[in-house]
Amino acid sequence: MTVPGLSALRSPVTQFVLTGLATLAVLVLLTGYLGGRAARDEALVDARATTSVLAHSVAEPEMRRGLVAGDAGAVDQFDRMVLDRLVVGDVRRIKIWDRDGRIIYSDEARLIGERFALDGEELEVLDEGGTEAEVSDLAEPENRFEAGDQGLVEVYTRIESPEGEPLLFEAYFSSRDIEARRSEVLAPFREITVGALLVLVAVATSMLWVLTRRLTRAGLERERLLRSAATASDAERRRVARDLHDGVVQDLAGTTFGVAALARELPPPQRERLDEAAGSLRTSLRALRSLLVEIHPPGLTAEGLPSALDDLTAPAAAEGVDVQVHVSPLGDVHPDVVALVWRVAQEAVRNTLRHAHADHLRVSVQSEGDSIVLEVADDGQGFDPDQPRPGTHYGLRGLESLVRDTGGTLDVSSSPGAGARVVVRVPR
Repeated sequence: MTVPGLSALRSPVTQFVLTGLATLAVLVLLTGYLGGRAARDEALVDARATTSVLAHSVAEPEMRRGLVAGDAGAVDQFDRMVLDRLVVGDVRRIKIWDRDGRIIYSDEARLIGERFALDGEELEVLDEGGTEAEVSDLAEPENRFEAGDQGLVEVYTRIESPEGEPLLFEAYFSSRDIEARRSEVLAPFREITVGALLVLVAVATSMLWVLTRRLTRAGLERERLLRSAATASDAERRRVARDLHDGVVQDLAGTTFGVAALARELPPPQRERLDEAAGSLRTSLRALRSLLVEIHPPGLTAEGLPSALDDLTAPAAAEGVDVQVHVSPLGDVHPDVVALVWRVAQEAVRNTLRHAHADHLRVSVQSEGDSIVLEVADDGQGFDPDQPRPGTHYGLRGLESLVRDTGGTLDVSSSPGAGARVVVRVPR
């Protein structure tokens, strides 16, 4: 039984499209992940650049002596000079720290003068310079006034006070703004990647569809030629069989009857010689009729199969082989299946006569469910299937592909001295 949609899934085009879409999904996810990381790094690069500009071009030049010491006038003057230029764009908070962890300036005045421990990375920047970025822990006491934010990224770098003391300049950016910048950087890359992959899948699918159509047409044409060749071969065999039957066989039969009738009119010595000649003619006539059956069996249908198999095995019976032919009622069977069963039986019986030297030959055909089963068995000398003799059983090997094409199976079992058994099972 054919499952609906299964044939469509077996189509190379469908399989390629499904594989291509799965690959496309994996590539989109992978490139999205890698591109997202690259875009986030690019967004953080922008945040670092902004922090560096604010630190070295805005805050550092405006610092006055006394700011580090906490002089109120210096803090107030610095606040009035730089506040509007520091908290701009994506910047949410500004803090300037000394090495002891004291905040000497912040746009949030309540933080000025408070002390918090600096971590290792912050101290490293104070000692060696550079710019670092990390996600802010809003649960830390120093960030208690930013608790309402969805998330912050802090970027810090080193500056120097007028007194030459290293200070840590820290700017806070909204992680939402960083994410927006990441999406802005990633969007063109994603469009190019996905678009290119979709175009590739579409072009490859179109090419595969065209090639599949061509291969399908070529396969149908080859099948048509094979069927035409088989039909022509069958027609030629039928013509040869008809010509032999209507010509040589009839003439030979008439000659046999004439010789037998003439023998009855002659004296005993001549009669014996003519009887021998008539017997030889009858033997040749039987052999010729068996040959006609092999060339083209008459009435090769489910109903005519028993008689056709009887004619097929007649030469074996003539050679003294005990032949048993059994054909159970087969019911409605396609003529091509009957022809295939006949051809396999013909090849198996031919092998038995030529190579087996058997005393018994059994041919049976029966119906089992939706299958027709042919069995040809003999008690001859047998052979090793793994090491066939040259020229032996190659006909059955050729027929095996035909049996497989119909969805059937052909099994040959034998061993030296144990005869041979051929079993064919094909859908009716």
